[in-house]
Amino acid sequence: MSLQIYNTMSRKQEAFIPQEPGKVKMYVCGPTVYDYIHIGNARPAIFFDVSRRYLEAIGYEVDYLVNFTDVDDKLIRKAEQLGTSVPDVAERFIAAFYEDTEGLGVKRATRNPRVTEHVSEIITFIEELVAQGAAYPSAGDVYFRTKSFANYGQLSHQNMEELQLGIRIGIDERKEDPQDFVLWKSAKPGEISWESPWGPGRPGWHIECSAMARKYLGDTLDIHGGGNDLQFPHHECECAQSESLTGKPLSNYWMHNGFINIDNQKMSKSLGNGITVHELLKRIKPEAIRYFMLSGHYRAPLNFSDDTVEQALGSVERIANCRVNLEHRLAAVSPDGSHAAGWHPVEDAPIGALRYEPASGDASLDARLQELKLRFTAKMDDDFNTPDAITVLFELVAEANQLLKQPIVAAQSIDAVLGLMDSLNGVLGLLPTVDAAAGLLDAEVDALIAERIKVRSEKNWKRADEIRDLLAEQGILLEDTPQGIRWRRK
Repeated sequence: MSLQIYNTMSRKQEAFIPQEPGKVKMYVCGPTVYDYIHIGNARPAIFFDVSRRYLEAIGYEVDYLVNFTDVDDKLIRKAEQLGTSVPDVAERFIAAFYEDTEGLGVKRATRNPRVTEHVSEIITFIEELVAQGAAYPSAGDVYFRTKSFANYGQLSHQNMEELQLGIRIGIDERKEDPQDFVLWKSAKPGEISWESPWGPGRPGWHIECSAMARKYLGDTLDIHGGGNDLQFPHHECECAQSESLTGKPLSNYWMHNGFINIDNQKMSKSLGNGITVHELLKRIKPEAIRYFMLSGHYRAPLNFSDDTVEQALGSVERIANCRVNLEHRLAAVSPDGSHAAGWHPVEDAPIGALRYEPASGDASLDARLQELKLRFTAKMDDDFNTPDAITVLFELVAEANQLLKQPIVAAQSIDAVLGLMDSLNGVLGLLPTVDAAAGLLDAEVDALIAERIKVRSEKNWKRADEIRDLLAEQGILLEDTPQGIRWRRK
């Protein structure tokens, strides 16, 4: 089965056929950078990261854009609160976004275009809409004329006459119709602004994505993604603007992820139950957060609680411990440190990683590994079904643990299992990647401490001291407690 994607536009699963063979043009709406991202923002960041990784693993070259809204009413209010400028607020929280998403193991997008760097393109886009009658200026603002676009409501599957937009956002006498939305906002005295044919102002929210997507990816995207809350009005308005201008679909596939609830309650400011990624990463390992996010289908809601995260942590530790045990066994059968060709440490899967077949030298093992690889790709081909894909990864862990029980195992067999494990993990990102500056992985520290306890009980003081010194060199501090040895990094 080829890759199938549930398309929000058609409300059905469709075979994925990119416009250009071997290449994917993908745009995901990014944050308004006025604060730290919260756990709800983390879900699309992680899910679309996995989607992008999988597309690359099966051989596609992905041009992946995530934008930054760096001028907006929220940024203006934040700058006033902090007594600073809008650009300063944006820079601060763009840096925080990178720190938080990279902390979650999210690969950087091909590009992160900013609104403030594309105002001229946005103005040109608006001018063209005005010229063709799809937009009109009014009192320094410019609005999109929704009645000029017959398919308005097609993405969110709403009837235009039933939309109560005017009630939601308030009646505005500057509009011809309450459903019309702003493309250009006139500036209030002292606000950040740009000169335009309609006077000083700044872009509206929806127009920015249309203009930036068109500049870098052309008139039609292969995939446009975001959270369910963006279906309407944001993505609906994007469709209207772009398709009015070009006469072409803005995107061939629309993907939207579900919401996250906190302890079975909707996350909201009024309830005060929002959790920022910045705070979350201080107390929860990023691999556990990724596992939690991928443990449910991306279109379904997820419930975040201490229990679900604890379960996620236990699951990723099982995978990590298995991999460390494989590495140790491989080192034991390759005392000179050499490994079979193709072995590599935990790292991002290279493009086409899932195209290669296992080659352990054991026909039975190769057949089993190939079966697991094909089942993993079948699950991911089924609309990126990460929960079932994770199940296959655990079957591989079980296979590896059985292999490790054998008294004699060839290095090539261990190498083949490690290679497949790393390819699957390269898609899901459930293990920390190797970073020379980061030192030992948590599971490696745990294994060394367990070994030190064992050799001390055997009165092998020399080996115990060697392990203690190695841990100290890596910045690991040991602490004896009534519950046993605890460790932390300096």
